[in-house]
Amino acid sequence: MKKQQIRAVALTTVLSVGAFIGAAQADQTLDNILKEGQAMTTAGVQSQKRIDKLQEETSDLYQEFKSVNKEIEGLRVYNRQLQKQIDNQQDVLGKLAKSIDQVTVRERQMQPLILRMLDSLEQFVALDAPFLQEERQERIAQLQGIMDRADITVAEKFRQVLEAYKIEAEYGRNSLVYEDTLNIGGVDKQVNMLMVGRVALVYQTKDKSLTGAWDQENRTWVELDPGSYANAVANAIKVADGGVPEMMRLPIPAPEAVQ
Repeated sequence: MKKQQIRAVALTTVLSVGAFIGAAQADQTLDNILKEGQAMTTAGVQSQKRIDKLQEETSDLYQEFKSVNKEIEGLRVYNRQLQKQIDNQQDVLGKLAKSIDQVTVRERQMQPLILRMLDSLEQFVALDAPFLQEERQERIAQLQGIMDRADITVAEKFRQVLEAYKIEAEYGRNSLVYEDTLNIGGVDKQVNMLMVGRVALVYQTKDKSLTGAWDQENRTWVELDPGSYANAVANAIKVADGGVPEMMRLPIPAPEAVQ
């Protein structure tokens, strides 16, 4: 009986110790689980923070991408417009280059023309009636002097030659009185010269003792009869010099038939 009681007590003790040990192990396992759960929670929080930070950085990068993309699109539009302007400028430059080439060709053609015009003018003055010879020859000499000058454009040279032609043309439409020195009979005498267009060119000495006219056909001065022309030429000189208009009586060569 006593042995049975001892065995029961021993068994109860063993069971109690086993239950204690089991409870202790269970508590330790729970603590480990809680610690692991806490660690996982902490890790999850940190991971979420990293995710939030990455999301924020991604959002900033996306906004920056949109801004840069918009700027790129604006630059593309600007570049297209700029390319159009460059193309137009290239077209203008091409036309200018072509115009310059044409101007160069025209200048090469104009220079010989101007020289021929000047030679013709010089010959014309030499063959024309000898009025204002010094002035006209000086004008031609000045024109010849600028032909080789590089600082004067071809256009300006052409303009000045045309101006000389215009002056010569005006002589044929006007009357002119001027003083000159004329060699008469081997003696230089001061005379009044009267030019009536290119119709008549006459002279008269200051004392009216000598009166003459230019004979274009024979290219010489001829003396006129004082009784017939002295007073007539004197009156004509007064009229041309601003006197009262009246009929002029001058020696004018008869018209010739055109050949």
